[in-house]
Parts: sequence; structure tokens; C-alpha cells
Amino acid sequence: MIEVLDFHKHYDGVFAVKGLTFTVQPGQVLGLVGPNGAGKTTTLRAMCGIIPPTRGVLRIGGHDVRADPVAAKRMLAYVPDDPKLFDVLTVWEHLRYTAAAYDVPKWEVDAERLLRQFELEEKRNTLGAELSRGMRQKLAICCAYLHAPKALLLDEPLTGVDPHGIRTTKDSIRGYAQAGGAIIMSSHILDLVEDLCSHLLILHRGECLYFGTLTEARTAFDDLHGDATLEEIFLRATRMPGASPPPLDSGA
Repeated sequence: MIEVLDFHKHYDGVFAVKGLTFTVQPGQVLGLVGPNGAGKTTTLRAMCGIIPPTRGVLRIGGHDVRADPVAAKRMLAYVPDDPKLFDVLTVWEHLRYTAAAYDVPKWEVDAERLLRQFELEEKRNTLGAELSRGMRQKLAICCAYLHAPKALLLDEPLTGVDPHGIRTTKDSIRGYAQAGGAIIMSSHILDLVEDLCSHLLILHRGECLYFGTLTEARTAFDDLHGDATLEEIFLRATRMPGASPPPLDSGA
């Protein structure tokens, strides 16, 4: 469902991401983790077509994000770490706008269900400018689910969300995966990744240190025990010797 092949992205001659390759199949939840500046958000933004790759191929449902962007974007939804809503649209109008953009028929039933699920019913007529940080996050997640995407990209999805909202969001991610969705979730909350994700990708200085299942990660490093936590895995992986991002080579 999600394919990233030899993805490179550089800025001003320095690679933000170098040679990244991975796949996410239907029903899988990939946890994308790494220190600040590792290239996580760059990867997600390239996958949804916001920024172009310097090199490599990114596909959603077999559609190349660069060669066939409309088809690729129809199959995915992206929730950034700080969703930018329309200040002058209400909560309900955001859902209506999303439904119109994706040609979703009879969207009102699902929209009502999502408002109930994420406890936004009482805010349906509230303007985007008047929503709290957590409510903006929950509304963005509702909009993402509304057109039933096949792939879901989440960048720090629980930022600012209250405990009830956290439980609801976690349950919704599990349900989405069980229904066959492919999910990539970037988060610094390692307990969340360990709780929700079937697979793990550790980025450091733009390069992949580990990609595979969480179970396999516990045996990927010789000095870790079989019941190592994700925190222990992450700290072990990111302290591995590594050079700074290399300068742009002439062939890029």
C-alpha cells in the first residue's frame, strides 16, 4: 500500500533524508521515530506531495506521488503536527469542505459519527479560530477519516489532546488498521508507539538505523535483552556511531 524506494531529500547541499526504503502493508501501523531533525516530518511531507523528493520513488496504493499526484492523494490523508484550519469555517463546515474536496457521497452520517466519537458535537458551530489546540487536532483527525483513505499519515497526532481524546484516537487507529488501512505514525511518545505499532522505523541524521517489526527490533542489537522496551531500543540505536549528513554529491 505504501512504498518508499531510495528516497533522498536535500536542502542547500545537505541531505535531510538519504536512501530511505520501506513499505507499509494494509493492516500495519509503522512507528516513525527519531531525534529532532532526523527527517521524520520531511519524509511524511514528501509522501503526501507537499515537498518533492530529490531522488527516489514514493507510491500510495501503486500511484506515484510525483507522476500521478491526484490519484495518490485521493488514497491518503495527512494530519500534520500543527494542523492549519480555516479560521472562518465552523467545525461542521470543515467536514463539509473535506467531503466536497474528495467527492464523498452522503458524508453527513459519517461526519455526525465522527463528531460523537471525538466529542466535538457541542463544537459543531464553533469557528476554527476559536478551537483549542487539542480540539483542532481532533477535528483534523476527523477530516482525515471522513473520506475513508487507504493510507493514513500522522505526525505527532496526540499533541495537545486530552486523556479522553487520546484514548479515542488510539482506539480509532487500531480500528482503522484492523479494517485494512496502512498507517505511518511519527511520535516522540515511545510508549504510544510501542502500544500501537506493529512495525518500527528509526531515523537518525536522515538515515534508517532500523526497519522491521517491534519483536525483531529486540534482537537486532547484540547487547539488548529479549524483553527490551522501545525506549531501550531507541537509545541503543541512536547512540550508534554515525557521520554527519554528507554534502550533496555531484550526481544528485
